[in-house]
Amino acid sequence: MRTRAHGHSSTGRKARTGSTRPAVRPLTPELWPALEDLFGRAGASNGCWCMYWRIGGAYRDRGNEKNRAAFRSVVRNGPPPGLLALEGDRAVGWCQVTPRTALPYLDRSMRPGPAETGSVWSVSCFFVRRGERGRGVGAQLLAAAIRHARDAGATTLEAYPVKVTAPGSRRDWYTGYVSTFERLGFRKVADRRPDQPVMQRELGRSRASASRRSTAKRRPRA
Repeated sequence: MRTRAHGHSSTGRKARTGSTRPAVRPLTPELWPALEDLFGRAGASNGCWCMYWRIGGAYRDRGNEKNRAAFRSVVRNGPPPGLLALEGDRAVGWCQVTPRTALPYLDRSMRPGPAETGSVWSVSCFFVRRGERGRGVGAQLLAAAIRHARDAGATTLEAYPVKVTAPGSRRDWYTGYVSTFERLGFRKVADRRPDQPVMQRELGRSRASASRRSTAKRRPRA
């Protein structure tokens, strides 16, 4: 799913009210229409529909509609495969954040070394609506992705952003930018390419996940 980190839609831009930040919510089936509007007829990236990290370049052969149907099934079956940034019912940004094993092509191609112990999640894709760049939507989504993965029990969050200062770097990668990840506590753990390191952030246990584990321990056995 290689594209610029912005998209377009047939929906006209609504007037903004002050400096209100978008609300970020997990992508559940009832929010599918908002994602469809955000991705537009092009399916976010030449018909990818966020299937690239699942099936690799094969998404090009399947076509827009098959990819759309496949990703809609992912959303219907759950758990939510990512987060939407919303202004009212209008999505302005998307971030895919999942267990790394939920993305088979990514898990094979981007793993920095032997399989780690613990639960490794990946924040693997951003898509921000055309005209909404420069507002910090991507950074807000990343901050929410950290909380989301931690609350789900992840021990590590991994990413593959582009380093725009590297010679020959691509400025249109959809995986985000190194500088944003550095600001939010990620560190480089491997170099897949000079302009695309593998970065990770270790996640402390959240209150929500700690509470769930504590409750499970106290629950009497049947």
